[in-house]
Amino acid sequence: IEGLTPAISLEQQTVSKNPRSTVGTVTEIYDFLRVFYARLGIPCCPQCGAPIQAQTSDQIIAQILDLPAGSKFMLLAPLVEHKKGTHADLFKKLKAQGFARVRINGETLNLDPMPELAKTHKHNIDLVVDRLVVKPDMRKRLADSVELGLQAGEGRLIVSIIGLEDMFFSTDAVCAQCSISLPKPSPQLFSFNSPQGACPHCSGLGAVEYYEPALIAPNQGLSLRQGAVLPWKGRGLERFQADLESLGTKLGFTLDTALEKFSEHARHGLFYGHESWPGVVYFLEQGQHLGPIWRDELSRFRQTADCPACHGARLRPEALAVRVNGLSIFEFCSLPIARALPWLENLNFHGVQAEIATPLLKELGHRLEFLANVGLEYICLSRNMSTLSGGEAQRIRLAGQLGSGLVGVTYVLDEPSIGLHPRDNQRLINTLRQLQGRGNTVLVVEHDEPTIRSADHVLELGPGSGFLGGELVFSGPATELVHSAQTLTGKYLRGELHIPRPVSRRVAHRALILRGVTTNNLRDIDASFPLDSLVCVTGVSGSGKSSLVMDSLYKHLALAQGIKVENPGNIKGIDGLEAIEKIISIDQSPIGRTPRSNPATYTKVFDEIRTIFANSHDAKKRGYAPGRFSFNVRGGRCEACQGDGQIRVEMHFLPDVFVTCEVCGGKRYNRETLDILYRDKSIADVLDLTVSEARVFFANHATLERRLGVLEEVGLEYIRLGQPATTLSGGEAQRIKLSRELGKRSLPGTLYILDEPTTGLHMHEVGKLITVLHSLVEKGASVIVIEHNLDVVAAADHVIDLGPGGGDNGGIIVAQGTPEELQTNPGSVTGPFLEM
Repeated sequence: IEGLTPAISLEQQTVSKNPRSTVGTVTEIYDFLRVFYARLGIPCCPQCGAPIQAQTSDQIIAQILDLPAGSKFMLLAPLVEHKKGTHADLFKKLKAQGFARVRINGETLNLDPMPELAKTHKHNIDLVVDRLVVKPDMRKRLADSVELGLQAGEGRLIVSIIGLEDMFFSTDAVCAQCSISLPKPSPQLFSFNSPQGACPHCSGLGAVEYYEPALIAPNQGLSLRQGAVLPWKGRGLERFQADLESLGTKLGFTLDTALEKFSEHARHGLFYGHESWPGVVYFLEQGQHLGPIWRDELSRFRQTADCPACHGARLRPEALAVRVNGLSIFEFCSLPIARALPWLENLNFHGVQAEIATPLLKELGHRLEFLANVGLEYICLSRNMSTLSGGEAQRIRLAGQLGSGLVGVTYVLDEPSIGLHPRDNQRLINTLRQLQGRGNTVLVVEHDEPTIRSADHVLELGPGSGFLGGELVFSGPATELVHSAQTLTGKYLRGELHIPRPVSRRVAHRALILRGVTTNNLRDIDASFPLDSLVCVTGVSGSGKSSLVMDSLYKHLALAQGIKVENPGNIKGIDGLEAIEKIISIDQSPIGRTPRSNPATYTKVFDEIRTIFANSHDAKKRGYAPGRFSFNVRGGRCEACQGDGQIRVEMHFLPDVFVTCEVCGGKRYNRETLDILYRDKSIADVLDLTVSEARVFFANHATLERRLGVLEEVGLEYIRLGQPATTLSGGEAQRIKLSRELGKRSLPGTLYILDEPTTGLHMHEVGKLITVLHSLVEKGASVIVIEHNLDVVAAADHVIDLGPGGGDNGGIIVAQGTPEELQTNPGSVTGPFLEM
């Protein structure tokens, strides 16, 4: 390889499932914010909200003298906070200065003999300056000790009173009204990943898990004896039967009383304890300590909620008490980028503060603008990374790279336009140009037409997919691709090939209607989804499409059919439920997570193939049933590799290596099974056929040929029947799922929901997908897709356009109707981009 520069890959995946990763931390904006608030923030009293002023030693002495007479206390100077080490040198120094005691991690110890601390553990060390009792004639000694303590503690002093909480004093800041002292703000105080800043109740996560009675006992019509408490279903109740009978006598219920007839007092006592009975929740909490298997099993009875102490802010009260222009650091991070930018621009500082603020404001402003320029102005910095889509996460990482200012780097991006509305495409292209303009190389894997046209150089691979591809069919400027290249992409770009528009639109006579939807940013909207039609929900990023379709419509339909879902959206009601018999969400998740899963097993084609082999003359002669030809069970499979065809070699500190099984040569089956041939091919040979080859091979088997024909219809003629599921792309997996549904003869009463099904698809494949979606409708189904792809929008019977912006600026239906009606609707965000 020649000319290779350092490379950075920005993939389509959420950056981190770590609950501590937020948009602010990943883009490093939060690091600058911590310094900004530490240097320019004004500490305010957590109780009264008044700005906090500095304390003098006289004020500290006066507060101590106000303690009740006879109170015993220690004056402590904090020296070490949350630092590892033995700290032997510090102890020697203190001993040489004449001090006799220290408090280590809350325990008072003598310096003789010298304390021995674990080097790898973090420690808090406070110097015991003096031990005193409050009495009238103590002022002189107290004043000397306070001065000494403030000097040793660099302006900080702790008063530890026996039987009470420590009092914290500082010469830096104290509330005159409430006598509350705050530490001097430091960047660590604003870090929820540091013990100095994290909320002590939730350890900086912003959320807590708790056992929810509604999940523990979902069926209120059952009694305890009938298994109302799910964790005790079966024989679990026997252990507690005597205790529960005794509890029932006190609270007025029996083991045969339905939970819905329990009084509120009895219900609370059952779950949270009453007198000697500790409560159901207590026993579940104890069960968590029995190991990971038990923890996983009990997790279905837990729910997550905002921390009751910090209310989701992640930080301790001292950090949240520091404000800039009236906002705490969490309140600023909760603003959408579109509101955070003008807030920063309107700040005014003078003198020394202006000198400190100028470089910080410049850096913060630039980084926030980068996020806005990649279409993420609706996102806030406090948002958890695990809640973002793959496209959003990728663009956040892109904005982070812009902020880093690197040069001479090759950036590789995988479809950065995913999830981006056509309105925001040019902003993304401008951002990529900014990266390139700094002296970087930007390599983009993309199917988006505007991005391809904007490129300096285009490489096209083909001519087909899978084994039909793998060749470089074009390399040159984008203008040459558009005007003269005889490739698939070139023909679509110049209009030689195009995706046909429907001649007419279906007119629906019934609909599903959601009323009063307020999920996330949706503003109490009513949405009508015509049935027996192809409906497209579109709108800019963050406008509320997923909130409407996935969180509200799909989850409430699933609940109505008895399917358990988490956090269904907020709606007032839903009409038209009687028309839906089955609801299916088809996404781009893998059809299986192991190499054992493949297209043949998922589409049930393999069941037919195994039956055909079992009915062969040689198989009947040997008494082989269809199970003999399965690589998942003993009998016909190769036991050396257990039917995988490969053997995993653990490399410990390196990724595992898979090597072809030497016994079966990767064929998965033992020799006896491979001896059985159908039309001169073994079962392993058949699994190695492509869909097109298999369709010809099994032409005499009508059911099998029809199912293989459906795989061809969705554009998967090139995949091999036995191709491991782990090697399939998201788009391929989704089309395999669609083919299984298309294989059914009729689909009345079935509703299909697809979230951005064109992800990863070429224009030619998008055309095939549209044909498949219309085929589902022709068979009696209803189809709803969330999509930005203009070809899909133009092919729909009915379009719902959300907007006008993202986040707080979205959440309403700005236009709806046929694509032609959207095109002429001045309120539509999508209409201007449609070409009919």
